Amino acid sequence: MYNLLKGKKGIIFGALDPNSIAWQTAERVHQEGGIFVLTNVPAAMRLGSIDVLAKTTGAQVIAADATSVDDLEHLVDQAMEVLGGKIDFVLHSIGMSVNVRKGRHYTDQDYDFTQKGWEVSALSFHKVLQVLYKKKAMNPWGSIVALSYMAAQRVFPDYNDMADNKAYLESVARSFGYFFGKEQQVRVNTISQSPTPTRAGSGVKGFDEFIAFAEKMAPLGNASALDCANYIVVMFSDLTRKITLQNLYSDGGFSNIGVSQEVMKMFEKQ
Repeated sequence: MYNLLKGKKGIIFGALDPNSIAWQTAERVHQEGGIFVLTNVPAAMRLGSIDVLAKTTGAQVIAADATSVDDLEHLVDQAMEVLGGKIDFVLHSIGMSVNVRKGRHYTDQDYDFTQKGWEVSALSFHKVLQVLYKKKAMNPWGSIVALSYMAAQRVFPDYNDMADNKAYLESVARSFGYFFGKEQQVRVNTISQSPTPTRAGSGVKGFDEFIAFAEKMAPLGNASALDCANYIVVMFSDLTRKITLQNLYSDGGFSNIGVSQEVMKMFEKQ
């Protein structure tokens, strides 16, 4: 441990269970000296075991619906009160597609489902940023990170409308990040992670097969949830003060590979 976040305070959205990236990020932030509040919607908190994480990391849990500006305003006010000052880091680890859950194909969406998924997965990030920005809740050189996926740039047919949500999320990071950086010296970035067996990711059709494919494509292999958590810790630290408006990859090199020797050998055998 390097005490990279000693004295820093933050908010972590989306920790559900030990498989989630937000959960492992919370553990790593705690190990590096950071303190934080945990937040999720009440329904997700009942499904997961966030109280266990709160106990082991000394964090307080504040329920909030990230699609509700009122909830977010209450969350930020309470977080600053609990933590004793302004915030240094925020992780937005929120994603959900009702179309995926209901088995609706991308070419046959229920648009009420589409809108709900967009509000939860993407628009919520704008709302989080706007509340933090208006309240001037972030310390100078603070860092805000949201989790994305490469389907924002490339076609993964079964990723469905989540691909559109991630594209919007990345655009918000750039657009809002400009104003946050210019006016309050706050960094805003997204991290595009390898396919990871979280509860949300596992709902995508053919997910296990795609993890195996990505493992064969990436020269360093897939990045685990812990690998992503370590990357987030670095992005929260003072070591990355001048990095903003970026979509960064934590994927073992998959994003720059056209085809790998391992995948070619699979076709040669056929």
